[in-house]
Amino acid sequence: MKTAQSFNLADLFESVAAAIPQKPAVVCGARRLTFAGLDHRANRLANALHARGIGSGDHVGLYLHNGTEYLEGMLAAFKLRAVPININYRYVENELAFLFNDANLAALIYQREYAPRIAHVKNSVSTLRTFIAVDDASLADIAPLGGALYEPTLEVAAAEPQAIKRSGSDQYIIYTGGTTGMPRGVIWRHEDVFFAGLQGGVPGGEPIVRPEELAMLALDREAPMTIFPAAPFIHGAAQWAGLIGLFSGGKVVLMPGRSFDPVRACELIAAEQVIAINLVGDAMARPFVEAIGRRAQALPDSPYDMASLMVVSSAGAVLSDSVKADLERQLPNALVLNSFGATETGHQGTIFPGQSSTKKSFFMDESSRVFDDSLKPIEPGSGQIGKLGRRGRVPVGYYNDPEKTRTTFVTIDGERWVLAGDLATVESDGMITVLGRGAVCINSGGEKVFPEEVESVLKGHPHVLDAIVVGVPDERWGERVAAVIQPRAGVTIAFTSIDAHCREHVAGYKTPRTICVVDEIVRQPSGKPDYRWAKEHLTKHLNGEA
Repeated sequence: MKTAQSFNLADLFESVAAAIPQKPAVVCGARRLTFAGLDHRANRLANALHARGIGSGDHVGLYLHNGTEYLEGMLAAFKLRAVPININYRYVENELAFLFNDANLAALIYQREYAPRIAHVKNSVSTLRTFIAVDDASLADIAPLGGALYEPTLEVAAAEPQAIKRSGSDQYIIYTGGTTGMPRGVIWRHEDVFFAGLQGGVPGGEPIVRPEELAMLALDREAPMTIFPAAPFIHGAAQWAGLIGLFSGGKVVLMPGRSFDPVRACELIAAEQVIAINLVGDAMARPFVEAIGRRAQALPDSPYDMASLMVVSSAGAVLSDSVKADLERQLPNALVLNSFGATETGHQGTIFPGQSSTKKSFFMDESSRVFDDSLKPIEPGSGQIGKLGRRGRVPVGYYNDPEKTRTTFVTIDGERWVLAGDLATVESDGMITVLGRGAVCINSGGEKVFPEEVESVLKGHPHVLDAIVVGVPDERWGERVAAVIQPRAGVTIAFTSIDAHCREHVAGYKTPRTICVVDEIVRQPSGKPDYRWAKEHLTKHLNGEA
């Protein structure tokens, strides 16, 4: 068995693959790969990229839907000491051009249907020289990009690994769109993200101490975890869920394509005996739990088989209390968890069953703290609002953005902390209540309103399917609270009903004074609210343009 010499992600994966080569690793559509099969395909891709001049430090863009190719692309880059770059497949051309240039892409593995979009921007990216297309039904013309197709490229490449000495300091970059502004690349060292984002190879347990322990645990584990990352891999939390599954020696179940299909998700859980599913907030959890309920109502003698499901977790967005309660009612044997973290922090905290999501109080360990404006820790129970920070294993910084790196990654009393932008307070019992991102906080007459709190209340209204809350200009108060609301099918939203519902749960100054009803809320592919879209839509609504 090959022994990993460092906490390098490629070394760690190869050690697991060598220990359990014939165990199932990934299932996606009709493709089923063992650990050996996944390792060989990643080796072939790494060799194909190497033959095209891609090596240590080069950036490899992954412009793909979920599929085995995404995991293969990440692993191939790690094997070469290159750096995988996630690319949002919903970006339009000017956003792509920005990201391609900001990330200094050298190679691009892309979904064939996006070839025309890439062809329009490739000449503006001086570093980009290699293109490989994952085939699909689009029949898009890939000739302007060199015409290389993924599967034929792998077929002619060698399956033996490159003889490369790797390091725990090799880089892994995840671009995050956050809630406002253009995306930024967060630079992680392999070793740091393994412990901060991938939970040290033992999710829910004590992290490993030596790299070789990972393969030993995978070999000894009688019932490995089957995990279903349902969110797009363009989202860091989904990538981490997939890697956690592989590093634990478990089976990773993927749903091919660009969109989340809740009915197909239920079918996959039954067919593959999924133990844990990872969702992103209500945007995924609500249609998922409603699909379970519809089946149970329509076919009470043949509901979806959810017996294997032990954990439903949400990362990237907190489940509202109403959706969380629906999940717990439909899945009484599953643990429903809200996880807190960010691309810049890794996994940072958890809301356990029995806790309210409206008041987002997370259990966090000693690596987290809340600071006031002078960077002094705030006292538990003081009610003071401060900046949430994390120390220890944190990223190197932002790629190509030294100013943002300087303001986000700070040294306090000799220790390096990341202050990712979340505002929080510390309860008397030490729990940390996260209030939301300061960048989207609404200032109404000097009162701070955090959109996520109001959104959670709105989504508890029986006629509301989804909602995004932003501030709009107000002559008297500076800003007032406004909401874009997507109603449930077949119902009409009345302002008076929304107003009365909100006033039962939050202070009057937090209740939306303006609402705009839409057929469909626009969210980022990760499930996060698109606050820019909401503000633009409300502005048009107020101007009589929408």
